[in-house]
Amino acid sequence: MLTGCAGQPATVPQGARPNVIFIFSDDLGIGDLSCYGASKISTPNIDRLASQGQRFTDAYATSATSTPSRFGLLTGMYPWRLPNTQIAPGNSELIIDTACYTLADALHAAGYATGAVGKWHLGLGPAGGTDFNVEIRPRAYDIGFDYEYLIPATVDRVPCVFVENGRVVGLDPDDPIEVNYDHKVGDWPTGAENPELLKLRPSHGHDNTIVNGISRIGWMTGGRSALWVDEGIADTIALKATQFIARHRDEPFFLYMGTNDVHVPRVPHPRFAGKSGMGTRGDVILQLDWTVGEVMRTLDSLGLAENTLVIFTSDNGPAIDDGYQDEAFMRLGGHTPSGVYRGGKYSLYEAGTRVPLLVRWPAVVPRGEQPALFSQIDVYRSLATLVGAELPEGAAPDSHDHLPELLGVGHADREYVIQQNRQNTLAILKDGWKYFEPSDKQSYEYRKSVELGNAPVPQLYRVSKDPCERRDVAAQYPEIVEKLAAELERVKNER
Repeated sequence: MLTGCAGQPATVPQGARPNVIFIFSDDLGIGDLSCYGASKISTPNIDRLASQGQRFTDAYATSATSTPSRFGLLTGMYPWRLPNTQIAPGNSELIIDTACYTLADALHAAGYATGAVGKWHLGLGPAGGTDFNVEIRPRAYDIGFDYEYLIPATVDRVPCVFVENGRVVGLDPDDPIEVNYDHKVGDWPTGAENPELLKLRPSHGHDNTIVNGISRIGWMTGGRSALWVDEGIADTIALKATQFIARHRDEPFFLYMGTNDVHVPRVPHPRFAGKSGMGTRGDVILQLDWTVGEVMRTLDSLGLAENTLVIFTSDNGPAIDDGYQDEAFMRLGGHTPSGVYRGGKYSLYEAGTRVPLLVRWPAVVPRGEQPALFSQIDVYRSLATLVGAELPEGAAPDSHDHLPELLGVGHADREYVIQQNRQNTLAILKDGWKYFEPSDKQSYEYRKSVELGNAPVPQLYRVSKDPCERRDVAAQYPEIVEKLAAELERVKNER
């Protein structure tokens, strides 16, 4: 039995089977929420999650970008161990091998109804690319999900359609979809050729096929009746998630929910447009908060809140200018999406992977702050332990059981945390020290001025005393550099 704090729920019942909702926000910084100290914006629904459960202060995503971060969560394997786990194009094949025993497989085998709603970005279909005009296989169903309603990749990438249970929603078979990431297909206008048609101009890249007045990455043609409208994406995700909850109210369920916000292009519903005073990036943070509120209200109305474990986090750190001229930098007004930390999305510095993490389960989880060092890679085995799932040999090879920490009734630090930037350079954080392996790759993300953290020599930061990573002390502590370099190599060679 696990013991909690005095005056709070104290134990995890043997054989507990709470509903589980994992909400993966997109490009949300640890400084973007009022429960983490933001003063320029208010996120009352997310703050309510924090006040009714555990607010983690030292939690990390596995990667500083979307696809690998999601891969690590669902497989329990560090994404850098395999090729083809970097940012996936919109017509990528399913990058998780169907032979892999995923988190969804584990909960499904334990008797849970499983659903994936919202952003996917792990590919769909066989090797060679996705045919969006037929039933798509393999897909989320083939790695443990009973139900899926998905954005195939990101909203700045084509195809701009939803896929439900392997079929493009609303597709007219007489207007088939063609997608290409190598060259233009069809005769649809592009941002490069027809900038006068744009309601939101790109700042770099993002100048291919125009959909809804916004040019995207990649080219597509066809599927006009299936195209989403950006202003309605959050509503659709919230609707499909709450419908899944309602359908499975009488049985344990696992909902993996990927929000679109706050990823570019940031196009809020008119209900939120202009409401933050911080431009569209601030507006979609309000929209994200509303989305979380819809889930919480559904749980309350169905009497499910008490026995539902809600986990809210982000796939990586924040991006400000990430491809569109949306005045995100100009409109910050003193807001600091990365908090006190250096870097952001794509980066090996702390703000690349240090993310908000909130956990609420009123029947069990005490209210308070969780200071333990925690990695999203451990969500898999922790949840498997919670529901009594038996894992086959070789499953979740990098995931460790930290259920007491996840539930806020234990406070042991993870032994180490591995961090990964966009270019697959790695760092290891252990005992308050952080070591960056040397890399000859470029130091900044192309045209984005994002510090990736690459350098041709090792770097060392004493994060426990220098959380902003301002002083590289590798030359002063060669013995620590040597020790952590060896530890990182040991982890890299484990399988």
